[in-house]
Amino acid sequence: MRSKINIYLIEYAINSLLRQKYKSFFITAVLTTLIFILTSVFFITNSIKYELQSTVDSLPEIVVQKIKAGRHSDIDVSVADDILEIAGVTSTVSRVWGYYYFENIGVNFSIVGIEKYEQQYKNSFENIAKTFDFSVNSMIVGEGVKNSMNKSYYNEYFNFIKPDGKLKKIMISGVFKPETELESNDIIVMSKDNVREIFDIEDSKATDIVVNVSNVDEIQTVASKIKLMFPDSRVITKDDLKISYQNIFDYKSGVFLALFTIALFTFFIIIYDKASGLSSEEKREIGILKAIGWRVDDVLKEKFYEGFIISFFSYLLGVLLSLAFVYILKAPFLQNIFTGYSELKTSFELPFVFDIQTLSLIFFLSVPIYIAAIIIPSWRSATLDSDEVIR
Repeated sequence: MRSKINIYLIEYAINSLLRQKYKSFFITAVLTTLIFILTSVFFITNSIKYELQSTVDSLPEIVVQKIKAGRHSDIDVSVADDILEIAGVTSTVSRVWGYYYFENIGVNFSIVGIEKYEQQYKNSFENIAKTFDFSVNSMIVGEGVKNSMNKSYYNEYFNFIKPDGKLKKIMISGVFKPETELESNDIIVMSKDNVREIFDIEDSKATDIVVNVSNVDEIQTVASKIKLMFPDSRVITKDDLKISYQNIFDYKSGVFLALFTIALFTFFIIIYDKASGLSSEEKREIGILKAIGWRVDDVLKEKFYEGFIISFFSYLLGVLLSLAFVYILKAPFLQNIFTGYSELKTSFELPFVFDIQTLSLIFFLSVPIYIAAIIIPSWRSATLDSDEVIR
């Protein structure tokens, strides 16, 4: 049985590429760069989508906030007991939290208060409550917070400045183990009493109320009942948060889409230039091959091998470079488009997400199209008489 792969034609194709090494190197470098850019864009967006989705899934089903003069205000803790009487509500938690600005390096910490024997609204907080003792002045910090404090030589403790100007010294007793990087990089967890003291929140007040519902289909109904009970409140469901996250992601995706469009446009300009015709040297080579007895299909097969070798090698190299750039080097510059330029966000790590659809899309946008751009003009020349092609 005759093999469909002609080793001699492959050898000739490789030698042909080596004879035109500068041209082959230039085309490979351009294709690799374009594939690298396109793949990096898709890898980053896929990873951040996965991270955002994981973060949203860990958020509470309903959050109730008090609105005063159009702004978020502290809510009475007693509201949690009133909401608990609504049918379908399984539990409520009064949250005490806030943002603390660390002026030395210009970052915001998210300080969250929990109690050891209180029901936690996140699994990660449940583990912290079981592991650490919050009866003393101690806190658990995210990895980004720890790095930021170390830069200012706060290795064992941190002095918070209270609203009255006095200092509150809190010891660092551990590093927060995250469920997601976006969730925990800037988080500090400590007792509610310490949080109230740092932000000057009364014992009868909370930042907001978290509501858990037994049946997810009843979330909107429960949210409506809460709104009727407390008209001065803002009731936020998990679906609202998902939409908000998605809007932020879509807005920043526009920058990536522009980058993607430019790369794709450049690629098709190269393809158009290749498909518009062969150089005189390439035409002369085809004419000589026909003169010594090569058939049209032999010429096309050899050109197919040339195109496949260059485009597939560029595809593999571009994908490998993209993997290293995104998941080893953490995609410097490109990642900041999504995560911002805050000092705390620089340590954000993109989770590895293997998406076969992305790799397939890049493959079909590059390899077959480039091969077609080689085959079509070669076919035009190969179907002419050899003396006509050489002239």
